[in-house]
Amino acid sequence: MLFGLIMPEGDLSVESAPPSYRGHRSPVAGRFASALEDIAANGLPVVEECTPWEELREAHLARLAAQRPAVA
Repeated sequence: MLFGLIMPEGDLSVESAPPSYRGHRSPVAGRFASALEDIAANGLPVVEECTPWEELREAHLARLAAQRPAVA
């Protein structure tokens, strides 16, 4: 409901948003929007070509541990 108060119904493009809304759009939101546009244009990737989220999580945790090893 709040989003409808900020932007008019029907036109949800960033260009039509008030300047205060456009100014708060972060790079993360841009990457998210880009990913959604890609999915809308091309569909979801084939499951066999995807990496399970558990593997992504473990790889990320390993990178974090390498950056900051535990204190003995």
